[in-house]
Amino acid sequence: MDFQLTEEQELLLASIRELMTRDFPAEYFKKCDEEERYPIEFMNALGENGISMLGVPEELGGIPSDLITRMLAIEEISRNGGPGFLLVGAQCLANMMDFGSKEQLAKAAKVLATGVPPYSLAITEPQAGSDNNMLRTTYTRRNGKVYLDGQKTFISGALEYPYMMVVARDPNGKDPKKCFSLWWVDPKSKGITMNRLHKIGWHMQSTCEVFLDNVEIDESALVGEEGHGFLHLMRNFEIERLSIAAYSLGPAECAFEDAAKYASQRITFGKTIGSYQLIQNKLTQMAIKIENMKNFVYKVAWQDDHNESLRLSSALCKLYCSQAAQEVIDDAMQIMGGVGYTEDCRISRLWRDIRACRIGGGTDEIMTYIAGRQIVKQYANK
Repeated sequence: MDFQLTEEQELLLASIRELMTRDFPAEYFKKCDEEERYPIEFMNALGENGISMLGVPEELGGIPSDLITRMLAIEEISRNGGPGFLLVGAQCLANMMDFGSKEQLAKAAKVLATGVPPYSLAITEPQAGSDNNMLRTTYTRRNGKVYLDGQKTFISGALEYPYMMVVARDPNGKDPKKCFSLWWVDPKSKGITMNRLHKIGWHMQSTCEVFLDNVEIDESALVGEEGHGFLHLMRNFEIERLSIAAYSLGPAECAFEDAAKYASQRITFGKTIGSYQLIQNKLTQMAIKIENMKNFVYKVAWQDDHNESLRLSSALCKLYCSQAAQEVIDDAMQIMGGVGYTEDCRISRLWRDIRACRIGGGTDEIMTYIAGRQIVKQYANK
């Protein structure tokens, strides 16, 4: 595997750095975070510069690229202090290309061109997080229409994204693997109400409870094949895990670089704190973890680009990177001391935000379960 960047990739990353340095400095994201405001200007700029359309076919107005390039973009945005966790648009569109209708795909592509992901994914419910079989939101048919009833929770982007992809079950379905379907819904539809949840981090994106009370939709709102909702989303989950790993890598690099600069300048007892072995040991261990994270993310992206299965590697990658990133950013805060614990220092925001990566997209425990099961299967017949 050769991870040397191509000229096109170098130019892409340079353009991201230039855009963020010129138009979106650290103060911009600090303000959005404080106001719990979606950074719409930044997302629009990503759309205008084609960054949100990486990996999207040209016929849909996109820029074809491999998965490594997309992960590099997420990493670079996060490395410069931006909310890389918001870059899920290409992943949304990939779903629609795989199993959405032409009309749904056209709507999704039009939205993504603005930089905003086209839809929020409404899966989780109060009694059903990791255990998807416990989902209780239903769809029923009456008089040629479909009606959705139930409650979703922890739905990211529900207030900002123009559409919602709702996972609902057929109450008459017998096979739990074939009773869930996907429905394309306008979140402003009659019968939908939302309650914003207030979180420790990820303030630049809403997370909501969503209540669906007799929400009427047309049959044309079905996404993909009826009863195959989770089968359609399986690949989505694997790419999502890798995207979270790439997002974890970027903030770790950002915090490491801020802490290393601080250590080279902060004077105590007549010397920079970077001259003390305890601080050097922290920086060394942080650098090792970042290098491991980079290699892991790039390798898994390379596997996907070469049509290799990500079932095991994406789970391992997310598990390692989300944990390692939290350790790196925590050490960065320790090096910064009291300054790092203030809201004036962006490390405090990174420290809050990174914790979500060990929960969203599959918890540490679920990643361990998925990976462990795959490892046992690989060696069962050897």
